[in-house]
Amino acid sequence: MFPLKDDIPSRTFPFVTVLIVALNVLAFLYQVSLGIGSPGAARAAQEFIEEFGLIPCRLTGGCVDPVAGLPSPYVTILSSMFLHGGLLHVGGNMLYLWIFGDNVEDTLGHFRFIIFYLLSGLAAALAQTAVAPSSMIPMIGASGAVAGVLGAYLILFPHARILTLLIIGFFVRLVYIPAVVVLGFWAVVQFFSGFMTLGVATGGEPGGGVAFWAHVGGFVTGIVLLFVLRPRGDPRHA
Repeated sequence: MFPLKDDIPSRTFPFVTVLIVALNVLAFLYQVSLGIGSPGAARAAQEFIEEFGLIPCRLTGGCVDPVAGLPSPYVTILSSMFLHGGLLHVGGNMLYLWIFGDNVEDTLGHFRFIIFYLLSGLAAALAQTAVAPSSMIPMIGASGAVAGVLGAYLILFPHARILTLLIIGFFVRLVYIPAVVVLGFWAVVQFFSGFMTLGVATGGEPGGGVAFWAHVGGFVTGIVLLFVLRPRGDPRHA
């Protein structure tokens, strides 16, 4: 299932959502620019990821920095949320944020949504680090923070209709599916995949490099933060 749009209009312009999407796209374009041009460009791009991606063992103190002068691992919790591993990675994350972020921002308000997004990303990073504390693989992507948005949207608008591209074998069709089905299915896949990868490590990274537990951590945190940050008397239904 590939969601394309929802049917819940926003009451306000989603300034923060647009800004986050723009920052992620600009960061990705900068990453791409590092990988082209000179013979050592590919290595420069990889070093950029290693410098600003979140390496769990650096955060836990389980490994020594391979290069002197790297930013604090606490700084990389934030920077890693704006880096991506490829076009599909950034495209998928930004599509989900674009579809569901505006309504969550609309409900929380612009400033609260900034706090909500960053805390969801923080919780996602800590969740993945807790599962793979010795991993030396850089963790990058907005997936954890976006997962928080999905969790909040599921609670706020479970009956919203999501225009979805449904592909089953040779069957391809655009259909409207309730948000509880689209996001519920996504959440079940993340939980199931996370549990299936426990104890399976590739270089200290359960899941072969896919941070399923970051998704789970962000999703659960988004639900919790919704109830903490949601303004009292908000008329938007749940």
